Amino acid sequence: MQLLKTYIVEDSQVIRDSLIAALEEMTPIEVVGVAEDEATAVQWLGESSNAADLVIVDIFLKRGSGLGLLQSSQRAKQQRTMVVLSNHATPEIRRRCAELGASKVFDKSNELEALMLYCERLAAGEAGSSGCGELN
Repeated sequence: MQLLKTYIVEDSQVIRDSLIAALEEMTPIEVVGVAEDEATAVQWLGESSNAADLVIVDIFLKRGSGLGLLQSSQRAKQQRTMVVLSNHATPEIRRRCAELGASKVFDKSNELEALMLYCERLAAGEAGSSGCGELN
């Protein structure tokens, strides 16, 4: 199983730190960078020297949004797995994220275990579109 180089876009430092600790302890993830706003994330992800297999994005950020980041990544045709982790995982947000290229959408309040399982499966080359965190 390979280590997934992961970039996290989350504006709450408390949530970001807790998420990093949990993911690095319980899944095959190496966090290679973080951002708390859209512009910083777009800039980092646009640098060819910055490699990330997985990007975990919140929808509401200090400046900009996760939807804007998804749209930028889609236009850049970046070959990264993009997933959304948000407290606002409504059916409409899930649909919009799918349109913008997100592989999955996870609800922070009740799908963290599903996110971890997805990361394990992704690292093992087994992640598909079934299971929790569905976009539809």
